[in-house]
Amino acid sequence: MYSLLATLALLAAVQANPVTHARRQASNATTLLTDLNIIQQYWGQISPYAANPEAYFGVENVGVPDGCQIEQAHLLQRHGNRFPTSGSDDGGNDERFASKVMNFTSAANLSGSFFGPLTFLNTYKYIMGESYLTGLGAATEFLAGVNFWNNFGRTLYNATTGQVSYNASYSNGTARPRVVLRTTSQSRIENSEINWALGFFGPSFQIVPDPTLANASATAPFSVVIIPEGGTENNTLASYDSCFNDNDDVIGYLGDSDLFTYIPLYLTNATARMQQYAPSGFTFTTNDTYAMQSICAYEVGYIGGSDFCNLFTEAEWQGFENTLDLEYYFDYAYGNPTGRAQGIGYVQELLARLQNQYITSSNSSVNSSLDDNATDFPLGQPFYADFSHDDIIVSVLTALSMDYFHNPPSLTQYPPDPNRPFILSHLTPFGARLVTEVIGCADPDPPAVPEARVPYYPSQYGYNPANATNKFIRMRLNYGILPLNTIRGGACEGRTDGLCTMSSFIGSQANSYNMSNYDFACFGNYSIPDPTNGADYDGAITQ
Repeated sequence: MYSLLATLALLAAVQANPVTHARRQASNATTLLTDLNIIQQYWGQISPYAANPEAYFGVENVGVPDGCQIEQAHLLQRHGNRFPTSGSDDGGNDERFASKVMNFTSAANLSGSFFGPLTFLNTYKYIMGESYLTGLGAATEFLAGVNFWNNFGRTLYNATTGQVSYNASYSNGTARPRVVLRTTSQSRIENSEINWALGFFGPSFQIVPDPTLANASATAPFSVVIIPEGGTENNTLASYDSCFNDNDDVIGYLGDSDLFTYIPLYLTNATARMQQYAPSGFTFTTNDTYAMQSICAYEVGYIGGSDFCNLFTEAEWQGFENTLDLEYYFDYAYGNPTGRAQGIGYVQELLARLQNQYITSSNSSVNSSLDDNATDFPLGQPFYADFSHDDIIVSVLTALSMDYFHNPPSLTQYPPDPNRPFILSHLTPFGARLVTEVIGCADPDPPAVPEARVPYYPSQYGYNPANATNKFIRMRLNYGILPLNTIRGGACEGRTDGLCTMSSFIGSQANSYNMSNYDFACFGNYSIPDPTNGADYDGAITQ
């Protein structure tokens, strides 16, 4: 079992120095996989954070061109590692299996014991909570805040030599306007915002130590807008609350049905293998075996290790990830009629910020009572940070019509295609981050730069804000540069470095709201005739 200190050290190293993951190979090996560094790459949205290579999504040239610099950054940040939720596809199944084991081993008429690699089940106790942020999740968010300062804050605020975090004052000593962050009211989201802010604003590692952390309280250089989650309020960071059809037992759970259909396809052999080490009277089902994989991932995200992790082959872990990819593609992306609708609210807010506009009325999940004023929705901030969920990031990519991801995971292939575009461990691991960069350039068509260059200071490669009148958009997902040239309609085609002119990017979204068909998708009376047929709804539905 990994110690907590070792896990934290690994977490820090991975986030500070992005690991380059080679494209995977399909595995048919029957040998059990025991390398946790490899195993945890197959946990979909419950994988620990790992940065993508900058060229992971196929962008050829990853450097910022000469005469250009990032002038603004819009962050959509997922929460860190959490406990399982109560859903039947998640913690509900895990808790059911754990209770089954513990009820069996505590029975007075116990007919035998687990043996071999399952011996630990004889004394096993399920120790996890439900839904809340774990300590490792808090550490993930803290490091995310530090890295956001290093990657964006330094140049956005023209950091001085040795400056390790945000400074609330200008160089002349006057106070900067308070930065506004946004979060939902859900515990794990708000706690993620708190820990991210500790990393970015740096109250716990000032030159003069502050044991009271007083500068992280009411006098902090930022304020927080907490948007209610859990009711039916409009909230772009938890948009399913106000999209009622996403809570429909069929429409909202198409991917869950696909998940349970795929489980027997890849876990029948593993279930038989577990049965060999079970006592008389205890029968493993494929859902039990699936719970063992899930518990492995969650226990690692909680205490840094798990005795369930060494029981599966690499192909079986690939199958596990495919169940999660299926779930999210058909619940929140192109495979669900509400996929675009759930992401369109954030897209509208992003476009409003890019154009320095308030939103005074809402036709989506936007809460216009918050977005129509400078207190809750300030314009012109050097950066924005919104704290949200994995499914929101998936739906935003769908609402943008970024067709690189319009490629469903297979319902039947096992092992799954290792090079499929839609792999959640690369899209929405714990601590996932979608960043929209505004880049100012002197040249209206600057030559692309193949390799990344660290910007030690804003003007290093010829950038001058006085003549950087040409504005471009570039987006990153977990450090990897997204292929904006795959946005439907071709408005962002023509460059090899992921840049799209600001006007072209805004133009590419001119029809995005209409494509969501928001009202009908969220409130219309329609049915799904065959929920497990893998239908492609293009993220919407028409009357």
